[in-house]
Amino acid sequence: MVEHARASIARGSKSFAMASKLFDPATRERAWLLYGWCRACDDIADAQDHGGTMGIVTDAADRLAEMRAKTDAALDGEITGDPAFDGLGVVARECALPTAFAHDLIEGFALDAADWRPQTTDDLLRYCYHVAGAVGLMMAVVMGVSPADDDTLDRACDLGLAFQLANIARDVAEDASAGRCYLPRDWLAEAGITPDTLTAPENRPALGKLGARLAEMAGHYEASARHGTPALPFRSAWAVLAAAGIYGDIAREVARRGSSAWDQRIVTSKAAKLGWVARACSQAAVRHARWPNTDQRAASLWRRTSD
Repeated sequence: MVEHARASIARGSKSFAMASKLFDPATRERAWLLYGWCRACDDIADAQDHGGTMGIVTDAADRLAEMRAKTDAALDGEITGDPAFDGLGVVARECALPTAFAHDLIEGFALDAADWRPQTTDDLLRYCYHVAGAVGLMMAVVMGVSPADDDTLDRACDLGLAFQLANIARDVAEDASAGRCYLPRDWLAEAGITPDTLTAPENRPALGKLGARLAEMAGHYEASARHGTPALPFRSAWAVLAAAGIYGDIAREVARRGSSAWDQRIVTSKAAKLGWVARACSQAAVRHARWPNTDQRAASLWRRTSD
């Protein structure tokens, strides 16, 4: 199972694979197992193979049912025969992972299966919670955070929100080609564009501003998430800060490119990733002073307890 998960993260996300190497061995393997399950669910939902081009899905309800059944079986301690789902079962037993967090993630896939689209900023952040914030909660538990530590879990959720906002900003054109648009309808109305004309050349200036808006939001949640790192062991904080910097650069690059952000896919070079690994080591050493967890979380940020 562990080898299957290691191969999965190596294929599915070079950024997360690099950051995961900074964990202690036990946490690293559990993070791989959790990633393997998340990746498998995503691939089932979108008919993909470790991400990439989305396939044509005509049986979304059946795929969702398969995902739920295998997940529930794994959480109940049953052997499914699928290493990705059996890996989730191992993590759940070893870390006392709350089953609600796993179910919350699956609800994100259910939203996509229903062709749900956000109407407001709040809708957008609720979606980001289900597809990424819930993963942040599970990763926090894997790193040793108590499921009862709501303050630290809120910060972990913030990092998931930041990652997903960066993903949405980067993938606007790719999502549009697959008939998906995660920009809130009221944002589009303010900009004078529609989902069908999202990537039209004449709308690029307006779309560039929306990309910058997403990037700015991602930055706020990334900054908040850093205040959760003092609650983590050094190596876990190092990994989290490295991932935050690497993914944060995606959002920052969308904002920097403006209307040309989707001319070619934004990627982070290996050198840039290694730069963040080095920088994050220094940041982890001073995290208690730089990002004290006694600082109150901004009231303006979306809170998962409202979901």
